[in-house]
Amino acid sequence: MSIEHFVACDLGAESGRVILASLSSGKLQLEEVHRFPNGPVRILGTLRWDVLRIFDELKHGLTRIGRRGIRPRSLSVDSWGVDYVWLRPGTPHLSAPFHYRDARNDAAFERVVGRLGRETIFNETGVQFMALNTLYQLAADREADPGLLDAAQGFLNIGDYFNYLFSGVARAEQSLASTTQLYDPRTHRWSDKLRDALDLPARLFPEIVPSGTVLGPLLPDLVAETGLEGCRVVATCSHDTGAAVAAVPTQTGARSAYLSSGTWSLLGVELDAPCIDPAVLAAGFTNEVGHGGSIRFLKNIVGLWILQECRRGWEGTDGSLTYDDLTRIASQASAFRSLINPNAARFLKPGGMPEKIAAYCRETGQPEPRNRADTVRCVLDSLAMLYADSLDEIERLTRRTIRTLHIVGGGSRNLLLNQITADATGRTVLAGPAEATAIGNALLQAVAAGSIPSIDALRATVRDSFPVVGFQPVSNSAVRTVRRFFNSLDLAT
Repeated sequence: MSIEHFVACDLGAESGRVILASLSSGKLQLEEVHRFPNGPVRILGTLRWDVLRIFDELKHGLTRIGRRGIRPRSLSVDSWGVDYVWLRPGTPHLSAPFHYRDARNDAAFERVVGRLGRETIFNETGVQFMALNTLYQLAADREADPGLLDAAQGFLNIGDYFNYLFSGVARAEQSLASTTQLYDPRTHRWSDKLRDALDLPARLFPEIVPSGTVLGPLLPDLVAETGLEGCRVVATCSHDTGAAVAAVPTQTGARSAYLSSGTWSLLGVELDAPCIDPAVLAAGFTNEVGHGGSIRFLKNIVGLWILQECRRGWEGTDGSLTYDDLTRIASQASAFRSLINPNAARFLKPGGMPEKIAAYCRETGQPEPRNRADTVRCVLDSLAMLYADSLDEIERLTRRTIRTLHIVGGGSRNLLLNQITADATGRTVLAGPAEATAIGNALLQAVAAGSIPSIDALRATVRDSFPVVGFQPVSNSAVRTVRRFFNSLDLAT
């Protein structure tokens, strides 16, 4: 029996992983070889990423594979979007890259939008307005440290940066480039108009390549260090959501949407062409690129980040609480006792999350959570309400009927949230696989290697390899009443 191996290096905002994927007889198996914590470093009043430590952790995982005598055909790195690293020949990077939650982004966002206007920016890119987007981060660098741009060879977003460190080839894979709000999804090029308006030299912008591009062999010194002879580096979908959506086990023609559920909730549908018009702008949707140039028409919703921050806030008193523990106690709490708007500005920043939730409930005339169970249930109920509203918006904007919601990613393991989502949306929820990003990363490498012929065949492999759990909506008039109340909240609070 022939077995092919691929390595998916999956970087998330909380952790990074090196995963060995084995493909045999049309089925895929995953093995987590190495996991390590990730997160921002607070230094000199800023939030930064320690990318050199991350690279060392990735090499550690690759070395573990090499020591077992396994020779994977290729490897690829995927990551969150928007953040980037400044490059210069002869040095790993020019400065420690900023974290997307750094406070500098807010002021830059206001200045750039005020100067250029929302319509101009959206018409160029079709991307949702968020202060963390690369566009505003680059503007902040231009204003605060122009010498940095003068000294730089260029920049690469995070996943592409690590693919560069492994291959020596600096390219921007289009799914990750499309998150920057500097990429035109119609021309598949950087926006000259926005680049010129912000005085960002064209030489700083890397060449864009399609997802599935083979960058080259693993660099010789890394082969010697890891033992991975014959391994190639592939830019699959360098954006983690792009990789996850590729692995959604839907079938062609299905009337379905997807939800990539993790720190962020990415909720949307796949389109053949971007949808860029005033109604889409007003609704806050985005057009990002997926495998084969497809469009991921979606809304970025702050997701389990809120629950993650609550858990961090409680760690000082009980560091043993797991997410399963929190979900279990929430299942015993009263449903829809109080709600928040997960996208309210106060919930996007770290720190004091349980207190922020209590204050929001108090200010909107709702009962405050009495305990942790109430707090967690409030978060889960509120996310489900927001998912329901967003699905209705997608139907209106795309004129599509959505019958099924595929939930993938780590959040698909939350059985309580899955059922609440089915009830709130009135749609069948299909949950799994949880490891969609790593699966998509690995199987897109298999497509690049010629082992899988197409995206449809890739998704068939997912269906044959991993279980999916269904959740049917329970008709409940109380849910409809709660949705009306949710929509009456001051969502800008």
